[in-house]
Amino acid sequence: MSDKTFRIYATCHIGDAAENKLREKGHELEIYPGPEAPPKSLIVEKVRSGVDGLITTLRDPIDEEVFAAGKGTLKVVSQIAVGFDNINRADANRYKVPFTNTPEVLNDATAEFTFLMMGTLSRRMWDSEKLVRAQKWGAWHPFLPFLGDEITGKTIAIIGTGRIGLALIKKCLGFDMNVLCYDPVFQNHRFAADVQQLMDLRYKLGMVKENNWIKYVSLDEALSQSDYVSLHVPLVRTGKSPTHHLMNERTLRLMRKDAYLINAARGPVVDEAALAKALKERWIAGAALDVFEQEPLAGDSPLLDPELEDRCRLFHHFASAGRITRLSLDPEKGMAGRCIQGLLDVLEGNYGGDKTRMPYVVNKEAWTGSGADGEGI
Repeated sequence: MSDKTFRIYATCHIGDAAENKLREKGHELEIYPGPEAPPKSLIVEKVRSGVDGLITTLRDPIDEEVFAAGKGTLKVVSQIAVGFDNINRADANRYKVPFTNTPEVLNDATAEFTFLMMGTLSRRMWDSEKLVRAQKWGAWHPFLPFLGDEITGKTIAIIGTGRIGLALIKKCLGFDMNVLCYDPVFQNHRFAADVQQLMDLRYKLGMVKENNWIKYVSLDEALSQSDYVSLHVPLVRTGKSPTHHLMNERTLRLMRKDAYLINAARGPVVDEAALAKALKERWIAGAALDVFEQEPLAGDSPLLDPELEDRCRLFHHFASAGRITRLSLDPEKGMAGRCIQGLLDVLEGNYGGDKTRMPYVVNKEAWTGSGADGEGI
């Protein structure tokens, strides 16, 4: 543990508790006031001025220019997010700068929000509220002016069975859903078998009328056989299993006309022009998105077409924005806590200064010689 104090620059506020903790430890903390992202030139300027630690978000491009500006002084980049598509891993390794992220603590919050998006969309809650607020609700009627689609008992495709995908599967159990799993990299058959045991037990105990099931299938099978398709893959642009525009004209046409698409993963996983066309021509019943190819969503986005508003829900990338998940100082519960713990592990030389043992350092290969490269989950 080091008694030294360090200069830290944060590209956004991460919460009073976390910021106060850094200052109480004697570190000099400067924060870009936001809420918009700082220009890259300012990040480079701050790094060049000799900061030891840099706290970043997904909207900050961290590449060779930034690492070169901090050569000899920048000791760590701490990302307050699970993903790190904005950080050039190869450049970080070349300059021997560890970067950290905040995995796991947001699994349940994101999975929960995904489920809520699914319900808001398919049960047409926004349409109902708009009706009431506009004072256009006339006499009560058993099915007019519109009906929504139930979630209970339906089939959901989980595209990407990493941490958040698995968390969503557990929540689907409570709604008696059948689950089709697809993952281009790793199939967690042990988890699927355990879930099937729970499904079988619930049926045996008489808690459900039908025995639900879970299984891994191909992408085409998952898309064509599901009532709901929920995306949880990382953004990978190259390699054997790219996910950029995974949902495109071809794959959207595979979905059923009464099916819904949900995206709380990465915006570019969906070709938004193709999705707008699918919604307008009613290839699918609807979509709910928390992430977009360009953020914030451009004013001329085809997804903002008023013709689509009854079947397209759009949110401002806040699936993990639960109070505890975002702000807790406990690194086992909060992104802010995990962000500053990863930062302090490097700056204070925890784990004997061995970066390969620091749990939140992503690019450990820079100190093991494995030469791995890739993008974040």
